[in-house]
Amino acid sequence: MLKSKWIISGLLSLWAMGLFAQIERIEPSNWWVGMKNPELQLLVHGPNIGTTTPSISYPGVSIKAIKPGDSKNYLFISLLIAPGTKSGKFTINFRKAGMAAISYQYPLLPRNKAAQNQMGFSSKDVVYLVTPDRFVNADPGNDQSDTLREKTINRKEDYARHGGDIRGIINSLDYLADMGFTAIWPTPLLENNMPRWSYHGYAITDYYKVDPRFGTLEDYKELANKAREKGIKLIKDDVVNHSGVKYWWMDDLPFKNWINYPDSMQVTNHRRTVNEDLYAAQVDKKLMTQGWFVPDMPDMNHQNPFLAQYLIQNSIWWIETLGLGGIRQDTYPYSEKVFLKNWSCSIMREYPNFSIVGEEWSTNPLIAAYWQQGKKNHDGYTSCLESPMDFPLQAALVQALTEPGRGGFDKLYEALANDFVYANPQALMVFGDNHDMDRIFTQLKKDVDLTQMALTYLLTVRGIPQIYYGTEVLFDNSAKPGDHGLIRTDFPGGWAGDAVNAFTGQGLSPDQLRIQSFMKKMLNWRKQKTAIHNGKTLHFGPQDGVYVFARYTATETVLVLMNKTAGSKSIDLGRFAEVIKGKTSALDVLSGETLSLGKSLELKGKTATVLELK
Repeated sequence: MLKSKWIISGLLSLWAMGLFAQIERIEPSNWWVGMKNPELQLLVHGPNIGTTTPSISYPGVSIKAIKPGDSKNYLFISLLIAPGTKSGKFTINFRKAGMAAISYQYPLLPRNKAAQNQMGFSSKDVVYLVTPDRFVNADPGNDQSDTLREKTINRKEDYARHGGDIRGIINSLDYLADMGFTAIWPTPLLENNMPRWSYHGYAITDYYKVDPRFGTLEDYKELANKAREKGIKLIKDDVVNHSGVKYWWMDDLPFKNWINYPDSMQVTNHRRTVNEDLYAAQVDKKLMTQGWFVPDMPDMNHQNPFLAQYLIQNSIWWIETLGLGGIRQDTYPYSEKVFLKNWSCSIMREYPNFSIVGEEWSTNPLIAAYWQQGKKNHDGYTSCLESPMDFPLQAALVQALTEPGRGGFDKLYEALANDFVYANPQALMVFGDNHDMDRIFTQLKKDVDLTQMALTYLLTVRGIPQIYYGTEVLFDNSAKPGDHGLIRTDFPGGWAGDAVNAFTGQGLSPDQLRIQSFMKKMLNWRKQKTAIHNGKTLHFGPQDGVYVFARYTATETVLVLMNKTAGSKSIDLGRFAEVIKGKTSALDVLSGETLSLGKSLELKGKTATVLELK
């Protein structure tokens, strides 16, 4: 007993003198041989680890630089991994005078062939966006965790956790494949150890850990692999701008400037135009990119080179670990734009066939276009972001379909005419709604016909369609417009005992079944249509409530005719001669009927007709 007390007393004395060190974590936890970038930065965390000197003896691996953090509990090691280095484990020895060396075995793995061979998403794909907590609860055993701050689950509360998980997404892959979706984007699945409202996933508290209420890293890998087997690409929702205020490092930051405004939190001004504005004041620019997104989401300081490299490596680690088919980057313009260039280009250099979509929530196409790869900007800014989200077209679509009378389509026509400002319009992500806005059915005032028309447009216009889960069964938040908790409602049939089941059709209304059947037909038809994937676009000025556009290649032509008016409309086909080009018949994609193309065509009211010209 006395001996044990003496040992504990001695350890405490060593701790007080700063002589005791141990490893609590090294991030990333592993890396790979054969990466194009030979450099690897290790963040080492543990009591007094910053006072030690590391050494490595492994063929092909050398230490380029060592940097202690401002906190003595951090050490950053920059490694070089030479071409031809063998996979295996190498030992890092941490030494300090008067102390025994601490050893750590670090794994270098062979490359993940799935990551190397995976193609990113493209206009051939249709992306299904899900909020995992609200999709399917396949494992009630992980609904709660004693190790996390938010311990309750309550499906009746909009902002509580409901229990959906990764296993639920895995179990739904057959449904998604059968419907015709080819990519899935779950909102973040990483740990959100926050005291409340942790369900949405955007307040990450560990960039390398899956939230246990969603499952495990092995579950995440299984999701990626099984999705790939079914022809479905997995897109990871990334958040490099901010973390959750309860992130594990917040009480002991590696550097004083690891986050922005560490001593006196300031919320961003949300002035997203400062990135492009010729006249923006520096004070506005600083607060936009350095202010916290909200009071419980600290802003990362991308000007700190160690933090910047940490985030770049984290994204690459997840791509390689899961064999991802893409990344969606949250709150894109809030991050430092020089960092965004380095982040996006680092990923694309490592994975040339990869895809990244960025959230720039602006209805001004000049602002959205600024970020796209290949855009020639006034300030010389370039990036490797392939796919901005097309918020301008989303707003125009809703406006076009809700404006009273026969007008409205002019807004949509002119919005598409703005494509000349984009470097690559075909790579834009188009959508009717998402997890942060009212459901498209709600935006269209619960008009089923207009909702089907909107979805037809999204599935045939240029770009990469994204559909929010439940849209296929007319999810609606009209009871609480703008309420995020209700927008992210539970998918029927995702919980044991649900009276309505959208997977089987049980309990769905006729309108819900109609839209689900329509979506399934359109999605599966779209898979085979090169004119829709990468064809050119030709559109005609709207007239009398009718808007017509074509998607075409040298061998294939699809004509989309949208009649917004309540009554039938006879249109003169002679006006569209330059796209019809003497073709005499057409297949109506939805009805399956073959039509003769004469001088005129009758369009039903409040209907979008899709014709394959023969």
